[in-house]
Amino acid sequence: MEEPPDGQIRSLDARSLRGLAHPLRMQLLDALRFGGPATASQLATKLGESSGATSYHLRQLAAHGFIEDAPEHGKGRERWWKAVHRGLRFDDSVLTGAGPDLRGAAELYLHEVANTQTRDLSTWLGDRTTWPDEWNLTWDMSSATLRLTPELTRELIEKMHALVDEYRNRVSDESDADSARVRIHTHAFPITTE
Repeated sequence: MEEPPDGQIRSLDARSLRGLAHPLRMQLLDALRFGGPATASQLATKLGESSGATSYHLRQLAAHGFIEDAPEHGKGRERWWKAVHRGLRFDDSVLTGAGPDLRGAAELYLHEVANTQTRDLSTWLGDRTTWPDEWNLTWDMSSATLRLTPELTRELIEKMHALVDEYRNRVSDESDADSARVRIHTHAFPITTE
């Protein structure tokens, strides 16, 4: 699949996957991607962690190129951080010939992504009555079971991603009162039906 322009999506390689595969690091990165620049102390409060832990893991994320300083926000000794990319892409090919350490990092990363997506959906279900009626009439939680070959499944996934990319910048002005960040989760995997 082609990379979106301007480094919006980062493909994970073996080194970066090892640097990211920690639940707190993944939460910190998501907090910066979705909440904007912040300090270690602000993130510690938001995530219920110590500022020492958040500081350490922020430095690790920076060392692996996921985040960088945001000096335009800081004053004095405050160190502000911001996300470098808008999203991440994991490709199983990174595991070709991988040892147990890398496979373990990949498993941790993938399970944490699944847990985060489940939390996102559960949060929406719990909070949806606080949203305007327009949003309560336009959300989706659906599933479909199809009989496909691996090639057809790959084609479907690529078409779904292309469709999402078409909408990525349709509303770019955050001051638009009718807009909100909309989370899109896609899953495609084989199941046993016996």
